[in-house]
Amino acid sequence: MTATATATATANAATAVHRVTALLSPPQSPFELASAAEVFGTVRPDLPVHYDFRICALAPGPLPTTVGWPVLVTDGLDALSAADTVIVPGWQQIGGPVPDEVTDALRAAHRRGARIVSICTGAFVLARAGLLDGRSATTHWRRTGQLAAEFPEVRVEADVLYVDHGDVATSAGTGAGIDLCLHLVRTDHGAAYAAEIARSMVLPPHREGSQLQYASRPVPAARADDSLAPLLEWASARLGEDLTVDRLADRAGLSARTLARRFAEQLGTSPGQWLLARRIDAARALLERTDLPVEAVATRVGLASAVNLRRRFRTATGTTPGAYRRAFAWRG
Repeated sequence: MTATATATATANAATAVHRVTALLSPPQSPFELASAAEVFGTVRPDLPVHYDFRICALAPGPLPTTVGWPVLVTDGLDALSAADTVIVPGWQQIGGPVPDEVTDALRAAHRRGARIVSICTGAFVLARAGLLDGRSATTHWRRTGQLAAEFPEVRVEADVLYVDHGDVATSAGTGAGIDLCLHLVRTDHGAAYAAEIARSMVLPPHREGSQLQYASRPVPAARADDSLAPLLEWASARLGEDLTVDRLADRAGLSARTLARRFAEQLGTSPGQWLLARRIDAARALLERTDLPVEAVATRVGLASAVNLRRRFRTATGTTPGAYRRAFAWRG
């Protein structure tokens, strides 16, 4: 999380409900729309309501979908003028023109300070509006080459799940849209709140944006004992212990080099970076949910000292543990 994103999150936490508006286009993919609606639009009785989810389109009325039945859209593009976050959940007319009214409305919302987000092929719309110029972005892996060819001013990240610049964010295809939406909730209201939403959706609480979309080359089917899942579960339950890469390798019955290769293939990261990310996540949860001193938090998550935690935490989140706690202390 950047310092700007942290400031935005603090402001959002202290103000009214955050309005999220999805800009639909015919034929709309129901899955990309549902990815955003489930995260931002579902009222959960055991959680505070922080978002108001709406939909709009260039032409209000019955809007065709990719599965045949229409969606009734009652709001036009003027709905974007009141949105805090605008989501473009896919765009099926890939490579085709985007109406000037749509790109103008997106640019106007961005200038006003709204966060602009795309899921899957919605990145083509953001690129057409010029919102990705000079920036990194992603889309579905089948379309990254096309995005790079049509918009050479965009730095296309072909393998990642999502890219977040604070004011503009893009995701890869299908499930990666949910990952991005949960990441945005984490940015707005902290890891604990986002984890509760993920739990209600029966999903992992967080996947890093840098995680690979898919295996880049065909490989033989993995044996059951190739999976890192048992090791990850074991390590996650022992973050306060001295978990070196060598100890992880010993636990998995692998050499350190083989373990590193497995992490790169399955998670797109190294064992050390994965472990540090889990420790930062655990620190976030303790800062949000408890009043433990920073020194105690550091010990519990395996970062040894308050000094080390502050340094690692600032690098990872752009803020200090104390400032993070003030912004995201759990009030649910």
